Amino acid sequence: MKKWLILVMIAVLLLLGGCSQGNKAQTKKGLQKVSIMLDWYPNAVHTAIYTAQAKGYFAKEGLDVDIKMPSETTDPLKLVAAGKVDLAISYQPQVVMARAEGIPVVSIAALVREPLNYLMVPKKSGITRPRELEGKNIGYSSLEFEQAVLKTMVKYDGGNPDKVKTTDVGFDLIPAITANKVDGIEGGYINHEKLLLEKEGHPVNTFNPAKYGVPNYYELIFITGERNLSKKKATIKKFWKAITKGQADVTKDPKAALNILYKHEDSAFPLDHQVESKSLNILLPLMNSNTEGFGHQDLAVWKNISDWLYSKKMIDKKIDVKKSFINLN
Repeated sequence: MKKWLILVMIAVLLLLGGCSQGNKAQTKKGLQKVSIMLDWYPNAVHTAIYTAQAKGYFAKEGLDVDIKMPSETTDPLKLVAAGKVDLAISYQPQVVMARAEGIPVVSIAALVREPLNYLMVPKKSGITRPRELEGKNIGYSSLEFEQAVLKTMVKYDGGNPDKVKTTDVGFDLIPAITANKVDGIEGGYINHEKLLLEKEGHPVNTFNPAKYGVPNYYELIFITGERNLSKKKATIKKFWKAITKGQADVTKDPKAALNILYKHEDSAFPLDHQVESKSLNILLPLMNSNTEGFGHQDLAVWKNISDWLYSKKMIDKKIDVKKSFINLN
């Protein structure tokens, strides 16, 4: 079992032990309390949430939504599984791995429909494809998933992944590549690290894992606990109706949506407005579907990433993907 999953399972068991106390929804002006935990500090990917809140879309659905930030990266998944928060934003591969270990979480909608996590190398390196990484040192941010992605990309492109060295650089992806401690990074986001690197004068070539053997997957999804879904499905549908309205407004007027977001930026993580504007331009085409409603999830996407994780021994057993998600629209 993966170390992060062990920690999540322990936390879920501890939290479940206290779920019977003080877990009643409080009301504000007759509104039903709903809590959601973000995946990270407020940034461009969360504009639909803050727009829905600012424009009263939640209130019109009878909801008082409490938006929370995580203190640890595993908080969203473990807290939603234990019923300590109603909803959270998480990552599709993490949810597959969690469900394989019996953690009762389910996705209610796709927020970002394609990977944001790309392989990146300095433009000056002259590297133009993954197989050229043989003999190079690639930094990653502690996750085994990232190593599996890197190896798959190199092998798919005709290279030998065993000839690629990897170094765990934690969250120091940008310092690692700018200080030439590594020859590239796996774990950086095209709407964040790439933009910051470019702003600092370090342009990079980026490689989409979905074009090099890794199945397309949903980078970010909205999740809830199975128990919470069974008890509050009608409430969750109201939440999603408001989010969908918020996303429509964001798509129509991104600048106005960002101005709403900036009112909620965390003082510990100040936002670079230029970077967030570029980020949202990258995100919108990856969030909105030309053929499906906002948030729609495809069974094939769940099956493909689940099968891939199993083939890479990231999960010990295959999951019932039909039980992993629900479409609310």
